[in-house]
Order: sequence, then structure tokens, then C-alpha cells
Amino acid sequence: MTYQEWLEKVPQCIKEGPVWKSQVYPKALFLFDLTWQDCEKLLRDLRGKVIAKQLIRSVGSISANLEEGFGRGIGGKQYAYFLQVALGSAREAQGWYYRGRRLLPPNVVEHRLKLLEEIISLLVSMVRRQKNLTRNS
Repeated sequence: MTYQEWLEKVPQCIKEGPVWKSQVYPKALFLFDLTWQDCEKLLRDLRGKVIAKQLIRSVGSISANLEEGFGRGIGGKQYAYFLQVALGSAREAQGWYYRGRRLLPPNVVEHRLKLLEEIISLLVSMVRRQKNLTRNS
């Protein structure tokens, strides 16, 4: 499934939320849906079960922490904290995708790692911006 195909299936109520307006949140939700599919493959192998559990948790944590951070209001230390947790989860997910590389097709691993790089880059920018705002307040 492509990002555009996935976008068409996202309910309007999700797209109308304030967190959707950030560039990173839709990508994080898209990654979660892709990871869900990847976990089906990982769960077929005993070694993959451990990876699948950690992978779905870390990838799910990215969007969940963005939701909670936005829910507490943009700006301030709490928002910055949840951005940093989302960033940590994205970095963790990279590691789990790398660990699962023997059980997933190489093109899948490469795509997920590239998507995670985009997410990490966006989150790093958001964290830096937030830190600058809180310092100047």
C-alpha cells in the first residue's frame, strides 16, 4: 500500500484533528499500519515473535506520544517531553527493524528504515524548535 492509498482510507475525524497538521503524525500512523502487516510475517517465526512485540510497541509509541503531547497543548515542557519520547521510540523502532531484517524482505526493511529516518528528522526539528521556544520564554 502506498502512502496516497493509505491517506484515502484514513477517517476524516482523524484528519481534522490538530495533531494531523504536523508533518510527522500522518507518517507515524502510516508506519504503524505498515508495521502491523510486517508483524504478521514476523510472528510466523519463533524468533520473530519477540521482535514483533517490541516493534509494534515502539512504532505505536511514536504516534501515541504525539497525540498525548498535542493533547496537553503545544508548547511548554510537557509537550517537549512527549516529543522526546516519540523520538526515542522512533530510534528504538529503527533498531528493531534492523534486528528483524532476516525475517522481512530487504525492500521492506529498507522502506521502513527510510520512513523512520524521515520521522526522526522531523521529530529532531520539532524538539529543537520546542527547546528554543521554552528557553526564550
